[in-house]
Amino acid sequence: MARQNTVQGTVQDAVRSTLQGSLQGTLQGAAQGATLVLGGLGADSHSVGLFVLRNALEAAGFRVVGLGIQNDFARFAAMADSCDAVLISNMDGHAEYYLREVEALPGGCLWYLGGLPAVAGRTPELLARGFTRVYGGFVDTDEVVAALAEDLAGRARCTVRPPVLPVPPPRSGRGADPDPAGRAEVLAQWPTGAGARDIEANAEVLAARPSLALLQGGGARTLLHPRSGVRASGDQQQLFADLHAAGAQVLSFQVDSLTRDGRYAEVAQVARDGGALNGFPVVNHGVDTLRRISAACPVPLQTRHSARDPRLLAEVSYAGGVTAFEGGPICYNIPYYAELPLAVSLARWRYVDELTARYAELGVVLDREFFGTLTATLIPPALAICTNILEGLLAVGAGVRSVSLAYAEQGSRAQDVAAVEVMGRLGREYLGRGGRVRVATVFHQFMGAFPADRDAAELLIRESARTAALARADRVVVKTPAEALRIPDVRDNARGLALAAAGLELAAADPGAVDGMEAHRIERTVRHLLEAVLALRPGDVGGCVEEAFATGVLDVPFSPSRFNAGRLLTGRDTNGAVRVIDPGGVPLPQDVLDFETERMRERLAIARVPRAEAWRLVARDVLEASHPRAGWPLDGRRTIRAAG
Repeated sequence: MARQNTVQGTVQDAVRSTLQGSLQGTLQGAAQGATLVLGGLGADSHSVGLFVLRNALEAAGFRVVGLGIQNDFARFAAMADSCDAVLISNMDGHAEYYLREVEALPGGCLWYLGGLPAVAGRTPELLARGFTRVYGGFVDTDEVVAALAEDLAGRARCTVRPPVLPVPPPRSGRGADPDPAGRAEVLAQWPTGAGARDIEANAEVLAARPSLALLQGGGARTLLHPRSGVRASGDQQQLFADLHAAGAQVLSFQVDSLTRDGRYAEVAQVARDGGALNGFPVVNHGVDTLRRISAACPVPLQTRHSARDPRLLAEVSYAGGVTAFEGGPICYNIPYYAELPLAVSLARWRYVDELTARYAELGVVLDREFFGTLTATLIPPALAICTNILEGLLAVGAGVRSVSLAYAEQGSRAQDVAAVEVMGRLGREYLGRGGRVRVATVFHQFMGAFPADRDAAELLIRESARTAALARADRVVVKTPAEALRIPDVRDNARGLALAAAGLELAAADPGAVDGMEAHRIERTVRHLLEAVLALRPGDVGGCVEEAFATGVLDVPFSPSRFNAGRLLTGRDTNGAVRVIDPGGVPLPQDVLDFETERMRERLAIARVPRAEAWRLVARDVLEASHPRAGWPLDGRRTIRAAG
């Protein structure tokens, strides 16, 4: 933790540089002695924005007590009498649900709510609860800091010392000990599990459904795959029909936040109350509902989720005719959860992989995709590829016969194209088993801070799809122009699909070429990392993964997990490519490290920032694409902005 605090201190220097002139003086006066409480509410697991905002606030002179992610409202309430303002972030749209029993906001402090707190954009109702300010979409950190300066002006400072809160008790499904329960126990987690019991009958249903494993991987075309999920089954079925008509070639159940956290009883309560969810509650709807929807869908279906415990979700999905299941013990743990040990997620995902393998034995090859996007923020390509292959080794070792390796666009077309090419080639080498295992690549359109300006958002989606096609990705997961503003509806998704299709056409007319030197550096680094990780506990891939994170050999930037070292520092070079500033404990080939150091030295020189203050660039880099004038891809313009 001390190492992370050192990083935060250098980020504060970065943000201070943006608070210049008369505004700086006003902020310093407002911040004098002011204590703020900051954290994420409910099952929402987004952490990068909290990281950036905390450092902006501390750079402005505020004292910040960080609660991290996934807090119940009671934890914020316990701090209300010992701070000047409480700042709550909620990105899953369920703030109304999490606040349903709150009659009045406690304490005499200010209350702020931000992120994407309302599925239907009902921010006035949230403001009526007593919040001083409610931000319904993306807001720049400078605006938040200035608002606090205005709202705190003339108010007496709280002098009560904030209490030290205990660690929240485990929720059902959130235990810390490995729990490789038998199948009967897994199916008993919720009543709908009983419908998945007959594996042979399930296999017959799956054999009659469109197969993602068979559709992708031929290399002839890049498949369009939007993300979509709504609460009601009839609405979900209609949404699939509309998206297929708009050009979708793969569809998925995007699972709601409560289901991801195993809160099935709470999902049932929301349904009884007619409330909104930010996705489709697969487990609560159950097998028969999924079979009806999947039978009406002419393209393959996948379940996408980030579940803390994926086992029952996988059982119900497969039994319901879903032929692909996303996630893994690294990608759906380290970027999403603060306290989930790797031993737990490894055991739970081993269950999923063995279940997938059981269907393969019955003649039904199901696809397992790994969310190599990780935190999706300044992720070095080699790290994303390495974690994909490690999760692939675990799955293939359990008998899985089809895997999809996913990569999140970072913004430099040359780097992104090289990364996907290397990922596919090394994936087939390490996982293909002489052609017995299908290996496909997935390109996620940019998942960082998205531009709110519609023209800029549409440019990004179109050019991003062009990058995916140039990289010969088997599938592209498509964003919408509403990404920064709200949870998208069917019209937003249809527009995203049209833009992506246009991007694919542009690539077909001008196929381009892979940057050979960039690909060589990425490949060298991936092989070097895999060799280092797999040497930690030879013969035990899961044990190697645990040891790699414990020692910092693997390290994910901006992860909320206490099992992640948090020492790897990354930024963008002058062309927008992600480069390593400080490797921490991650072993990089010396020639690659020398190259990246030189590229960042060039950026620092242009920005006139000493290397000791290199983190001054990071806050700007995190938000770079959200600015309307950013352009896309980032290496399609002269140079990236220096420091802001």
